Amino acid sequence: MGTCKYCGNKAGLFKNEHKECHSKYLSGTYKIPEITFNAIIEQSDFTKLDYDIGEIASHHFIKDDSVIKKYVIRGFNRVVDHYLEDGVLSIEEEDKLTEFLNHYDFNQEDLSEFHTMEKIVKASILRDVTEGKEPTAKINITTPLPILLQKSEYVVWLFNGVQFYEQRSKTTYQGSSQGMSIRVAKGVYYRTGAFKGNPIRTEAMMYITNGSVIITNKHFFFVSSNKNIKVAFTKLLSIDPYDDGIGLQKDGNSTKPQVYKGLDGWFVYNYIMNMNNQ
Repeated sequence: MGTCKYCGNKAGLFKNEHKECHSKYLSGTYKIPEITFNAIIEQSDFTKLDYDIGEIASHHFIKDDSVIKKYVIRGFNRVVDHYLEDGVLSIEEEDKLTEFLNHYDFNQEDLSEFHTMEKIVKASILRDVTEGKEPTAKINITTPLPILLQKSEYVVWLFNGVQFYEQRSKTTYQGSSQGMSIRVAKGVYYRTGAFKGNPIRTEAMMYITNGSVIITNKHFFFVSSNKNIKVAFTKLLSIDPYDDGIGLQKDGNSTKPQVYKGLDGWFVYNYIMNMNNQ
């Protein structure tokens, strides 16, 4: 006779759970993210949230603290995505997120499943740029950079594992989420929803190599073992946004369209465009 892993009572031959207990458990896993979401949005007392989460966990057979933590974080991530639906993270919204993180003492590793901390930092950087400010949030790089920075130049973001493609024929390459380059005015975001189309199609492009993309306040760098590229933002003729990368066209008659696949196209596009509009 098996025992229900939820309520601890007899479950029947070769069984380890009651159907109704399993349903109740699942219901609890839906409720925890929901009340977490509402508490952050409404800037509620997080001490009360602790109590409410404990009550749900107790009544829905959620006994593992790591499971509770996972669903609390999912609620937090829903708030971040909600705030970024318009592409903008206001100072008030960021303060609410910070207050929550301080209360629960979550770190970057805790939030790694959905890259939540990266989303917050990127949105904060874009907010500063649209306001004409130097970003207050920057990444920390512990290893030496394979690039030379100019005076007053600093690194804003680093992407590893980026695939570099270049057009090798006169075939016109199309594949951005909107089928064209889109210029944005200063302080205006190209929304995240527009980057949810099809991924980059690279049939018309030749794969060159893998490497890292480094974004500074002045340049776009691509570095690899056999190919290094440096492009000033002011020398870009166009930027094509994709949901999984960007396409660049540099100034010059002999330059060829390039595609960088495997980075956050929404962030890079909005950052460069707003920097150029300052």
